[in-house]
Amino acid sequence: MPPRKSPRKRQQLSQELIVAEAMTLADEEGVDALSFRALGRRLSCEAMSLYHYFPSKQHLIDALVSTCLAETPIPEPGASPRDRMAELARRYRATILRHPGFSPMLVTHRLNHREGLAWLDQVVGLLESDRVGYDRKAVLFRVLSYYLTGAGIDEAMGYRKGSGAAEPVPMETAAKEFPEIMGIGAHFGDENHEAFFEKGLEVILDWIDSEL
Repeated sequence: MPPRKSPRKRQQLSQELIVAEAMTLADEEGVDALSFRALGRRLSCEAMSLYHYFPSKQHLIDALVSTCLAETPIPEPGASPRDRMAELARRYRATILRHPGFSPMLVTHRLNHREGLAWLDQVVGLLESDRVGYDRKAVLFRVLSYYLTGAGIDEAMGYRKGSGAAEPVPMETAAKEFPEIMGIGAHFGDENHEAFFEKGLEVILDWIDSEL
């Protein structure tokens, strides 16, 4: 008779463990799958036990957002504002790609908790200029954030993974009748994502430089 396996020892619950497991769950199954009941099953504990660490699901979401921001630190002073913005953009893209399932929540969270406001304050601080007031900085900030959000979500979630038509046009027919879009479509592979991102970032940073 084979020896009985010892039951797996449950890890001691902690905020860090819960956040790590919640992030894994969101990245694997999407943020809609994140619930205290699902987390409890993964952590081998009662869902109610998690409320001791996080009073609500929103408190947990805030912690997950803060984790992503901690993974996206603002570049240290020393380099030029442009180089720091470029590096921050790359770090933000990397964070989104690292957490594809959680990314929809990350890019739509208002960041109005303490960690979020501190991070945003530093981002706006990269727009150094004695000539530009807050009204113009708002425009620069929004355009850059629109680009990063759009690029990140497109890569993390994937336009090609979205729903399609009930009766899609056959590829051969589309190539004949819609040659322009089909012509550029051949260049939309994953292997081109980074090059597209860098080119778009360069264009936006050139514009920001001209404004500052």
